Amino acid sequence: MSLMSQTPMPELTLNELVARSGLAVRTIRFYTGRGMLPAPIRRGRSAYYTADHLARLELVRELQAHGFTLAAIESYLARIPQDASPETIALHRTLLAPWMPDLPEILALPQLEERAGRSLSQDDLDTLQALGIVQPEGDRYHVAVAHLSVAVSILDLGLPKSAAVAAQAIFTAHGRAIADELTEVFRTLVWPVYKQADVPADQLRETVERFKPLTIAALVTAYETAVNETKREAAARRTSDDADGITTA
Repeated sequence: MSLMSQTPMPELTLNELVARSGLAVRTIRFYTGRGMLPAPIRRGRSAYYTADHLARLELVRELQAHGFTLAAIESYLARIPQDASPETIALHRTLLAPWMPDLPEILALPQLEERAGRSLSQDDLDTLQALGIVQPEGDRYHVAVAHLSVAVSILDLGLPKSAAVAAQAIFTAHGRAIADELTEVFRTLVWPVYKQADVPADQLRETVERFKPLTIAALVTAYETAVNETKREAAARRTSDDADGITTA
């Protein structure tokens, strides 16, 4: 069955939504109370749910699986219009998975140090947390192991925690902007074409997965180009300042 041509789902009772979503009644009511899920349709004393409710719950579970906090999930859902169709919400799930990092592993400190290949001081752990690589939970850590080796190499350079915090803020701000704009590109330029062609969801997912390394390469190239331009501009300013100093002298 194509993602683009699913038949409308009949309305569901709360018990049917629980069965379809795999979430408990109290969880669904909690999400509704937080505004993460639209209120059900009321007919007399009965409440009914639609494909929109199920799609949003599936998106919530996808976000949870990738380590999103409740606040982050609420923020993500707040950017999706209330009148978004189930297909549009499904698109968010399709685009989300290939772009998310590997699921975090939960490690005790000795395990974390073994994976890092070195001992980690409290300052090291604080810096790794500022970089978004580790997140403490009790006496264990949620670790983005795919990025741990790069982060440890940054520690070896003696990066101050304040610099890590500032850098992470830049990465987060610009990374979110890039993600939002690329999602909009797929929504407005790719989705309509695939929908009209009745392309299966697997093919759309493959397109996104293949696009990811190209995007990363493009970002690296753009960054290197910008750094070189900044160096040239700085050199030009120094030359101009030196010339002005000679003239003044």
